[in-house]
Amino acid sequence: MQAPSVGGVMLPRGNGETVRLSRGASLTDFAEKINANPASLVAVMMNLGEMVTATQSVSDETLQLLGDEMNYTVQIVSPEEEDRELLESFSIEFGEDEGGEEYLAPRPPVVTVMGHVDHGKTRLLDAIRKTNVIAGEAGGITQHIGAYQVATEVNGEERPITFIDTPGHEAFTAMRARGAKSTDIAILVVAANDGVMPQTIEALNHAKAAEVPIVVAVNKIDVEGADPTKVRGQLTEFGLVAEEYGGDTMFVDISAKQGLNIESLLEAVVLTADASLDLRANPEQDAQGIAIEAHLDKGRGAVATVLVQRGTLRVGDTMVAGDAYGRVRAMLDDKGENVEEAGPSTPVLVLGLTNVPGAGDNFLVVDEDRTARQIAEKRAARERNAAFAKRVRRVSLEDLDKVLKAGEIQQLNLIIKGDASGAVEALESSLLQLDVGEEVDIRVLHRGVGAVTESDIDLAMGSDAIVIGYNVRAAGRAAQMAEREGVDVRYYSVIYQAIEEIEAALKGMLKPEYEEVELGTAEIREVFRSSKLGNIAGVLIRSGEVKRNTKARLLRDGKVIAESLNIEGLRRFKDDVTEIREGFEGGINLGNFNDIKIDDVIATYEMREKPRA
Repeated sequence: MQAPSVGGVMLPRGNGETVRLSRGASLTDFAEKINANPASLVAVMMNLGEMVTATQSVSDETLQLLGDEMNYTVQIVSPEEEDRELLESFSIEFGEDEGGEEYLAPRPPVVTVMGHVDHGKTRLLDAIRKTNVIAGEAGGITQHIGAYQVATEVNGEERPITFIDTPGHEAFTAMRARGAKSTDIAILVVAANDGVMPQTIEALNHAKAAEVPIVVAVNKIDVEGADPTKVRGQLTEFGLVAEEYGGDTMFVDISAKQGLNIESLLEAVVLTADASLDLRANPEQDAQGIAIEAHLDKGRGAVATVLVQRGTLRVGDTMVAGDAYGRVRAMLDDKGENVEEAGPSTPVLVLGLTNVPGAGDNFLVVDEDRTARQIAEKRAARERNAAFAKRVRRVSLEDLDKVLKAGEIQQLNLIIKGDASGAVEALESSLLQLDVGEEVDIRVLHRGVGAVTESDIDLAMGSDAIVIGYNVRAAGRAAQMAEREGVDVRYYSVIYQAIEEIEAALKGMLKPEYEEVELGTAEIREVFRSSKLGNIAGVLIRSGEVKRNTKARLLRDGKVIAESLNIEGLRRFKDDVTEIREGFEGGINLGNFNDIKIDDVIATYEMREKPRA
């Protein structure tokens, strides 16, 4: 068959050979693989009705289309395979213990707690750690992922156990599954009064898919209507047969609230690990593992909770985690105390990274800073190209249904920003799993940790994306820019609400009755203590006007610290006033809320009725 000709130039035609390309590759990358001129491939794309530049990142579908036209089989390399090839180019083996059997030493089991929402997962971890992490949770859900190590005595020997604290609601399917991948044993929490529920089965399936042994904690045995025997019977249907029924699954009846049988549960975990698993790792090699959680801290920069899986991580080591790298400046254990080194199965908080890695990113220690930087930069470039390849056009949730019906777009583009990478990943995964028919695709163009920035708005403008801020707000001039350019920015503090609104918009049912209108922002310049009124904020009104008896939220470093506050008192000098305008100073009393600091921002708003679409 004759080779195709463009502008008189003969193009090399393939014979079905396979061309391997990464996500977001350009026509130049393709041309290099087949020894062709990039300009000629641009001409081919024009003949196919696609306007593409030679250096532009293009979608997988476009690469496949070009490959078919040129008689090449295009294979898009998976991110995991691409990463493995990248590390191999630096002669790094990831996921393998170095040396033979003599180098391996026992390590503690890593445990994930799973189960139905409200069955007591967080309270169980609370009882195990003897601390209270339940108080600060929005909507009663674990919003951030942490990792903790505890010790229990088995046969006179003290045995450590590492717990990965993952959110338990079904919305966090991917995060929980990711937790299971780095997990040795799963504790399935089932309430004795409720029995097996839909998310119990979902959690059970994740644990089975990850091929990890399961220990069942039958919780709430002190509650009226508790029936632990019923739970054992129900789980038998799903292949979990209790030891007392002749099976091999350990069931422990507990009360997380009363602290009953917690030690027995920990002992069951250790015994299951000893019976089912060979938990050993080489503590002498360079450390490797997984980043469980990461966020941006104002005073300390990027901080990441990492779980060391093999080797020993030490202060001063150069590490790469995802597209972040840096020298380990300090390490803190789960009690907040400084540690110099962390061996296999040990979780630590690491300081010193250049930026925030993603939850679930692999980390490894390398010999030189230069190597770490090169690996991180290549990973970042790969992610950036993949993101550029997905760019399409802009839209808002309100008019999404009309645009879809008009056939103008077949997908919804999203940019997700949050206060912690684990929550961002959970939200992304939950949205991507929404079942809204074959006509519509959801694409997440970018996700990140921290406030919504101007670059996020830029990306949204260029790709017609909707920006979702989860427990964060727009920073600096980003809010004004979004309003000026008509970019739809949505703020949420509970993950269900975000999922429900996006799903409703995609199904054409989003018809909000009220909308939030920002009235004004005030920057706290001074904090005055009053024995009668509590803390009073001395403020400068930065924009708009602040009115008494309106709603407010408190922002600290771009993150939402408190929602649904009331402007209960407003003063100018010694006079009570009803409003203060932009540029003037005054005093604001937020009622019983006293956690205010200098440089915090008070953003006031009101809910206005909006006509149904």
